[in-house]
Amino acid sequence: MAVNLPPQYHDAEEEYRRAKNKQEKLAALKKMWVILPKHKASEKVQAQLKSKIAELSDEIEHQQAIASKSVSSYKIPKQGIGQYLLLGGPNSGKSRLLSRLTRATPEVAPYPFTTRQPIPGMMDWEDVRIQLIDLPPITADFYEHFITDFSRSADAALLVVDLGDDDGPFAVEAVIDRLKKVRRYLVKQLPENEEDPTIYHLKTLMIANKIDAEGANDRLEILREMFTDSFNIIPISAENEIGLTELKTTLFQFLDMIRIYGKQPGKPATMEDPYAIPHGGTVLDFAEKVHADFAETLKSARVWGQGVFDGQSVKRDHILHDKDIVELHG
Repeated sequence: MAVNLPPQYHDAEEEYRRAKNKQEKLAALKKMWVILPKHKASEKVQAQLKSKIAELSDEIEHQQAIASKSVSSYKIPKQGIGQYLLLGGPNSGKSRLLSRLTRATPEVAPYPFTTRQPIPGMMDWEDVRIQLIDLPPITADFYEHFITDFSRSADAALLVVDLGDDDGPFAVEAVIDRLKKVRRYLVKQLPENEEDPTIYHLKTLMIANKIDAEGANDRLEILREMFTDSFNIIPISAENEIGLTELKTTLFQFLDMIRIYGKQPGKPATMEDPYAIPHGGTVLDFAEKVHADFAETLKSARVWGQGVFDGQSVKRDHILHDKDIVELHG
């Protein structure tokens, strides 16, 4: 199915090319978004356009922040099969959680605002690794702008709540509200459609930390009353490692990815460092992960795993399952 872009879209596209500054470029992009037909054939164009609008909006906001105060910027390359951001208020236990789930050694102290820069760590789960990044605390009055930058590339977030403090449930509410001010919405599941391309949704799990603290169960009930409809709430204790094994499994499942093992013809499968593709992904999706050239020349594949007999020949659109072994044929 063709996208069939109307003439007005191409006019707006020309405005974008001729724009002299970022504000003019953003205005042209928003015009293109409004004009763009919204149907399945245009999904790729929609995604690209939305990404450009969100990124340019963030850049303009970042420049405005720099003009008013000194702003730090950080770059951490994505690693593993997915990336989580650790978000929360002061003293919620994000840094302790990072140290328990990974080999990272962030400073952990019983006073607020210990974390002032992003700290990455890699979590091992079975035969894959997941990246976690601890970010500075967020309050109604304190927000590091680079958090916005990280949220654009992250796959999901962990919103950590302090159950050891009566204000814990309300402190996390302030985190959610502050992120909305920079067009970041934390959600249980991503919406199917988004009318405003400047808004970015981030899949989020709510981590109810310090479940072993005095009065924690009462605060957990308050938290559930406030947020059960908005998030899956997972009680843990990072300090005393309660619920962390189950949490690791949940973090993998929440990414909604499957592991695929590659196999070369005539050789045994490589059962380490599997490729990860979205749940419901196809042989073609796997080929694109391996190398772009495979996707272009791919004709068929042999699969060992669920729903097939060993070594069954399948087409490019065959849907794969977790732990399938795939041998590609051009």
